[in-house]
Amino acid sequence: MQTRASGVLLHITSLASKYGIGDFGPQAYRFADFLAQAQQSYWQVLPLNPPADEIGHSPYSPVSTFALDPLLISPELLCQQGLLTRKDIRDVPRLPEGRVDYRLVIPYKTKLLNTAYETFERKAPDAGFRRFCSQNKAWLEDFAAFTALRQHFSRRLWCDWPVDYRDREKNCLESVKSQFHSDIEREKFLQYQLFKQWFSLKRYCNQRNIRIIGDIPIYVAHDSSDTWANPRFFKLTATKRPRALSGVPPDSFSPTGQLWSTPVYDWQTLKNNGYSWWLQRIEHNLTFFDIVRLDHFIGFVSYWQVPAGHKTAAKGKWVKGPGQDFFDKLFKRVSPRNLIVEDLGRVTADVTKIIEKFDLRPMKVLQFAFNEGSNGSCHRLYNHTKNSILYTGTHDNNTIRGWFEKEANPRQKQNLFRYLGRKVAADQIHWELIRLAAGSVADLAIIPVQDILGLGGAARMNRPGTVGDNWSWRLLPNQITKPLITKLAELTQTYGR
Repeated sequence: MQTRASGVLLHITSLASKYGIGDFGPQAYRFADFLAQAQQSYWQVLPLNPPADEIGHSPYSPVSTFALDPLLISPELLCQQGLLTRKDIRDVPRLPEGRVDYRLVIPYKTKLLNTAYETFERKAPDAGFRRFCSQNKAWLEDFAAFTALRQHFSRRLWCDWPVDYRDREKNCLESVKSQFHSDIEREKFLQYQLFKQWFSLKRYCNQRNIRIIGDIPIYVAHDSSDTWANPRFFKLTATKRPRALSGVPPDSFSPTGQLWSTPVYDWQTLKNNGYSWWLQRIEHNLTFFDIVRLDHFIGFVSYWQVPAGHKTAAKGKWVKGPGQDFFDKLFKRVSPRNLIVEDLGRVTADVTKIIEKFDLRPMKVLQFAFNEGSNGSCHRLYNHTKNSILYTGTHDNNTIRGWFEKEANPRQKQNLFRYLGRKVAADQIHWELIRLAAGSVADLAIIPVQDILGLGGAARMNRPGTVGDNWSWRLLPNQITKPLITKLAELTQTYGR
């Protein structure tokens, strides 16, 4: 990571697109052009894995930690390859522009992707596809089989499948390959297209000196290919149901805590296995991204465990994680300089010790800087450190304007105005905080695009502890204007980023 730089946080699904959800197509390239014109050095995205739709399509509850989400495939790029026709992509149903409506998008894009696969099947054998399948066999075979079986069993949880399928009996797995051959090949085809489209976009960004920051969720969905293929790495019952669930205790986001409903790890078994699954996972992500953010970093030191069956996370308990032992193994294989650690929450002395030992880059969040007492201490600008990443807000925060208008109490506003030296109106507060972030000593400042646009709380990406209308906000076409690009570029120059 170069010193003193800045970037923008925008998830791929939030890009403008006439197909109801952002994708790896032309609008992604336009966004990369915007970043270059605004002299930004980084584009940060949320996890690109397929999300568990039963948990509100959260990218932090993936059904695979190695696969990509088929909804991110660009129909226009498929058309350029001759896998779809102009008519296929011209007949688009009426889909919302400013939000993702998954109930409409999933059946529509699934139909398009099926058409593309049917065309692919009729074409001459593709050597690139076979090479891709061979290179990714370690995870692709399980993911494709899991997805095909999930469809066959009407999306029932895998722990409710017939026992021979649930427990992956050898003879059963062999029969699956022949019985569901076409469905399995379809899933492999979709991943092949995703990889091609993504790496083309990443190459385009890198050629324009834009590096991409990815995100690795700490947990995976119970109904995932990872838990089906590796049940021993999770705390499951004999019938493969979770014995305990993940989450966080009550905090400022939720008075009853956050129950994430993903199974927790059996870290002792992972350790006995040399942490191989986790190490492969991180290395895999570092092929996709220039830098990765480790979600919920404190969970590697101690994690909040809630007994299965509880309705909230309030009555969980802290359990010791692998701690430094895991990172000793990890940093023999990857560089600590390729990681950002999300150290928000319960930062104990053990968490701080690991960050300092490996010189990791922690996070600061400007919205927290104006809290009273010790809660905002490390986030205040005069306490920032050079080797850190500063955000005006994360995907879990309200937008700056939404925070200012709906959440900031009178004392927080007073603290903010005292720091600025004057009062500021709600329609200008976003630029004031962006300016503060740009002027921080922190090496990297990341600004969510919603804050650059000065949008209110309706543009918020996620409300922690809820399963409502999250992960659905999208840019409108032409919402990023030339004057905005000029202003952001000038701010970047002024503060040496």
